[in-house]
Amino acid sequence: MQLRDIRNRKPPELNIIPMIDIMFFLLVFFMLSTMYMIDLKTIPVKLPKAASAASDTTSTFAVSLKSDGSIYLGDAKTDLKALLTQASIEQKNNPYFAVIIRADKDIDYGRVITLIDKLKGSGITRFGLATDGAEK
Repeated sequence: MQLRDIRNRKPPELNIIPMIDIMFFLLVFFMLSTMYMIDLKTIPVKLPKAASAASDTTSTFAVSLKSDGSIYLGDAKTDLKALLTQASIEQKNNPYFAVIIRADKDIDYGRVITLIDKLKGSGITRFGLATDGAEK
């Protein structure tokens, strides 16, 4: 049996480049997969149809108005006073803050205007009205 000579022994090589490639691949994979997992947590509302509807998934302050008169912030039921308080706090923390209003298509138009007016009174200046895309 022949033993190895200790003097001719080479230190092991650790090739890190393929490991970095795999880590970047995993990073990109998880970044792209989480972009499709974003789901706006809101209650179901029958939104009106619009042909030129644009998508915005960056807003986290979605206010839903149901036809029965209830108001929801995200998926939690709230009242108007608490909604106005929370909106004014968010406005102070973020100058680009916007409120997305998701009103039921059967709701009275005056209720939507009343809500926008009260939000403007709290210092909110940016609004969006949510719609469904056009039927095809």
